[in-house]
Amino acid sequence: MKKKESEAERKERLRAELRRDVDQRRRSYRGRALEIFPHVCGSCGREFAGKQLKELTVHHKDHDHTNNPPDGSNWELLCIYCHDHEHEKFHMKGRRAAESPVFDPSAAPLGNPFEGLDQILPAEEEEGKPRDG
Repeated sequence: MKKKESEAERKERLRAELRRDVDQRRRSYRGRALEIFPHVCGSCGREFAGKQLKELTVHHKDHDHTNNPPDGSNWELLCIYCHDHEHEKFHMKGRRAAESPVFDPSAAPLGNPFEGLDQILPAEEEEGKPRDG
């Protein structure tokens, strides 16, 4: 049968768990980034404090979440909205490069949109004469 813990034992166990969680957060790259950088979104400039701090995320500049140098040189703090936007830009950049060619103004034109138009439209008649229609 399991012994019921006293109130003092329960509080001590909870304190130990909290200390362990705080220590783990400090060792995580997010914890280190929050210690290194000001709590401001690197894109929109919004400031974060208190409960709002959870909306501030760590963005890996090279998009490799395993690249976590201790000096934080691969990180920037972004709010959740700017972080999503940054990843969407990265995703679309790769898609555009694979699917569509880059516009080259010096390339030969694909065609003349007005080519053959004079054959389709009737010739203008002299002033005063009615047009066939």
